[in-house]
Amino acid sequence: MRIEDEIKQPLFQDEHQKAIINLIYTSGWLQLRQACAFKKFALTSPQFNILRILRGQHPQPATVALLIERMLDKTSNASRIVDRLEEKKLVTRIVCPSNRRAVDIRITPAGLALLDQIDASGALKAAAHASLSEAEARQLNELLDKMRDAE
Repeated sequence: MRIEDEIKQPLFQDEHQKAIINLIYTSGWLQLRQACAFKKFALTSPQFNILRILRGQHPQPATVALLIERMLDKTSNASRIVDRLEEKKLVTRIVCPSNRRAVDIRITPAGLALLDQIDASGALKAAAHASLSEAEARQLNELLDKMRDAE
């Protein structure tokens, strides 16, 4: 459905304003779809994001600072998210022997298995795969990267 119809706004100042509003609206739409998909696995989107970062680091540990640096949502409280993941036995947290102020965070076998289960479910592919070809997804990625490069 067109953005004009979704938000009941027929006119925009220009195509740039329309694109930004469309991007914000679509981001919210995707986040809602992801939240519903992750609910089946008793995870939030930020928890999933941290698990993915840790899987990428595996078998090396990560620090909270590294997690914050790599998180998609920079406003999330990484320490609190790690607390919740530790309660679920999806990550471990161990004081670093070489620097007692640092804490090593690692994904557990249960965390890796959960990510495999999520990957196998196709939870992340459903939204984009249904409506965009591979070439269109590549073009969208290039345009989004170009938009951020303007900073």
